[in-house]
Formats: sequence, C-alpha cells, structure tokens
Amino acid sequence: MKEIFKRSITGVIYVVLLLSAVFLNSDAFDFLFMAFGLACLFEYKRIVKLKGYYIFVAYLALWWSYIYLIEDEWIINSLLILTLITNIFLLLFLFLKREYIFNPIEKFLIGLFFLGGGCIFLTMIPYRSGGFEKILIMGIFILIWVNDSFAYFVGKSIGHTKLFPSVSPKKTIEGSLGGLFFSLIAAYIISKYETNLTIIQWLILATVVVITGNLGDLIESKFKRKANVKDSGAILPGHGGIWDRLDSLVFAAPFAFLTLIIFSYVS
Repeated sequence: MKEIFKRSITGVIYVVLLLSAVFLNSDAFDFLFMAFGLACLFEYKRIVKLKGYYIFVAYLALWWSYIYLIEDEWIINSLLILTLITNIFLLLFLFLKREYIFNPIEKFLIGLFFLGGGCIFLTMIPYRSGGFEKILIMGIFILIWVNDSFAYFVGKSIGHTKLFPSVSPKKTIEGSLGGLFFSLIAAYIISKYETNLTIIQWLILATVVVITGNLGDLIESKFKRKANVKDSGAILPGHGGIWDRLDSLVFAAPFAFLTLIIFSYVS
C-alpha cells in the first residue's frame, strides 16, 4: 500500500508538471524536455558505462540548433533519418539472441540520436504547423498513459501469454492488446477536440505511438537487463528514473513525427 501511495503521488506530480509546461507557454515546454533529455542521457551514460561528458555538449548543441535555429525541412529530415536508423538498429539489438557489446562510438551515437533525437522530435511535434498545438502533444501523452495503464490492468487481470519473457517477464500479449484497444478509444475521443487531424488519422497515430512506444519500453528493459539494474535511476520515488518514465515517448516520438509528415502530404 505504501508503494502504491508513493507511486501515485509521484505520478500526479509528474503529470501536473507536464500539464503546467504545456499550458503555461511553449518555452516552458521546450525547457522541460531539454532538461528531461539531459536526465535520460545521464541515466543512459551510467547504465552503458559511457565515459566523458561530450554527449551532453553534443545533445545541447543539437537540441538548441533544431529547436531555435534550423528551419530548413531537408536538414530536419536528415536528423529524422539518422534518428530512425538508430532506432531500427536498436530493434535489431532487441531481437538479437546473441550477446552484443557496444563500442564507445556506438554508445555515443545511440545516446545522441535515440534519446537526444527522441526528445528533440518530441519537442518539435507541437510546432508541426507553425504554431504550438497543445492538444496534439497532450493527445500523444494521453495515448502513452492510457496504453501503459490499461496494459498493466488487462495484463494483471487476464494476461497469460508472455510477450517477451527474456527481456520483460511481466509483460503479456493480452496486456499489450488491451492497452492498444483502450488507446484507440482514447484517440477517438481526442479527435473530437483536436480536429486538425481526422478520426482515421488519430487512430493511425495512436497505433504507431502505442506499438513503437511498447518497443521503446522493451529496448530500455534490455539495456537495464544487460547492466543488471532494476531502474534507470531513482529520481522519481516508486517510478525509477526519468528514462523509465520516458522510454516509450522518446522512442515513439520520431515515428509519430514521421507519421504527421506523411499526413501533411496525403491530406
């Protein structure tokens, strides 16, 4: 009971912080996810034993350039391609059965594009049409939260078939399908308030976010299993580290950004 109470209090504070940043102003939102990116990189650096502080400098330079300086679509798409290639590489790592040891350069590039790139594209999503689309980014947060919550409850209630027992023994196929189902319901409801996307587009976006978010969760679990740690950090009582909270979002963000680009071309 004490652990549930602690998790609930931390969860409420986390959600209030996000809501405040989104609805206060765009600069607060930008700064929050810049800070979250630094925290994720700090935890990642400790888990993979990456030496030096160059990755923080590179991330801050990349984040500042892409959020405030670069507007050229070709350059933005180049970063998107590098981030997606890194994520695909991590999917190969996830499903690879044999042991794979990352060298220092790979650790640096994975941290920069997987976590750094993920936070950058998460920050860029609400600016996709020039303004700051609060409901759009909140909708993506809600899809992840609904998926996580109902995957847990459905998995606890009727889950029997393990999804990926070698990486995350508690996750079940039934739980994952339950999370997706309720996320689609949430997407339908959100579409009534964020009408720049059609109902079909919201359902597609929800599917992309949930599936890639689940994969991001599994990838972080594999990193932690290799390092023999339970949580990425201890900054959030009852929840672990910042990366533990953002693992789904940072992996899903570039895929969501790509989906929104496709929508803009086919609309």
